Amino acid sequence: MEEQELAEGCRQGNRFAYKELYERYAGRMLGVCLRYAGNRETAEDLMHDGFLKIFASFDKFSWRGEGSLRAWMERIMVNIVLQYFRKNDVMNYADTLDHTPQAYEEPDASDIDLIPQEVLMKYIGELPTGYRTVFNLYVIEGKSHKEIADLLGINEKSSASQLARAKATLATKVREWIRKNA
Repeated sequence: MEEQELAEGCRQGNRFAYKELYERYAGRMLGVCLRYAGNRETAEDLMHDGFLKIFASFDKFSWRGEGSLRAWMERIMVNIVLQYFRKNDVMNYADTLDHTPQAYEEPDASDIDLIPQEVLMKYIGELPTGYRTVFNLYVIEGKSHKEIADLLGINEKSSASQLARAKATLATKVREWIRKNA
């Protein structure tokens, strides 16, 4: 079933289409939730909530070409995670790594390419919630610090600071991995 056909089936409430949509995209959506949540149990709960929201929101989906369904679903998943963070005041309870320097030396891109993707994702997952959330929104979702501040209910300087600390922490871990494995 093509993506557009699948979306139309879901819009009509077709249970087979719902099942196929879930089977086709659950792994990817879990990955999106894991990137933010940092642990599998919370990510699975958030993904479940996200699919319920997706199934209930097909009347708002508009087809814009191949890939638009997946992109729409990913936005919903990110919004579900951010809503969870706001509801549970996660950003205000975020761990701080006071020893993390604001300034850091970014590793060479060629060195980063040597590190397996699952290792990089593990390092991102180990970041404190605030750092991980800002990093994901800025680097992966392409949001500005103003947009991040609005989404998370923090100020722009806090967003920039958390991003710098996330990058510094990741840079240290990348350099350590390269030193041990290169």
